[in-house]
Parts: sequence; C-alpha cells; structure tokens
Amino acid sequence: MPEATFCHVFVYGTLRKGEANDIHLLSPAPVFVGRGTIAGALYQLGWYPGLILGGEGRVVGEVYRITPQLERRLDEIEEVYPAPTNEYFKQRVEVEVDDVVFSCIVYEINPDRVAGKPLLAGGDWVARH
Repeated sequence: MPEATFCHVFVYGTLRKGEANDIHLLSPAPVFVGRGTIAGALYQLGWYPGLILGGEGRVVGEVYRITPQLERRLDEIEEVYPAPTNEYFKQRVEVEVDDVVFSCIVYEINPDRVAGKPLLAGGDWVARH
C-alpha cells in the first residue's frame, strides 16, 4: 500500500492502549508511531475525556498511522460520521514524535460539553488510574 493512503491520528483518551476503546483492538490494525503532547486541556466527562485544543496546558497522547478504513471507523466511534452528534469535532494538529512532526487527526470535544466538568490536571487520561 503506498504511503499516501495512510494518515495519522492523535488519541488521548479511551482509544489509548489499554483503555476502554483501545485502538489496537480495531481493524485494520494501526501502527504505533510514538507518544506526544499537544496544547490543550483535558476534561473528565464520566467514563471518557474531552479535549479542548489550545491554551497553556499540555495533553498527553499516542500517535498512530492509520488507513482510511480505520479513520472511518474512528469517525463512527466519535460520532462525527455518518450522522454527526456535535459532541466531537474532527480537527488537525501537528504532533512532534522523536523530532518528527506529524499532521494528525484529533477529535476535539464540543466546548458546550465541558461546562462544569472537572479539568484533569496533568492532561494525561491514563495517569488518572
């Protein structure tokens, strides 16, 4: 498969390795690129988190190389396709992993959904355990 058929995704919550929606359990299998951080704030929304991009904080996550088929599956999980619920918005961010910058898909929570929700100090969903 030519490289152009792949893209990258930054996952920060339940899609991270070992979490409830572990991306490794999806098909076609993603390829782990590395860990990274992005500017943002992470909020506790019950059993899953929501990311608001920007600001002074950092959010920890993992970067994966994925196929278009897996991208569509992630869109379904985050409910941005086929019938958007407006809970998440699909965005693009640049993430540095081992001195290489990747343009990544990231699913940002609708700011309306974080009102009154607790901020996760440190921006690391996995560290909350």
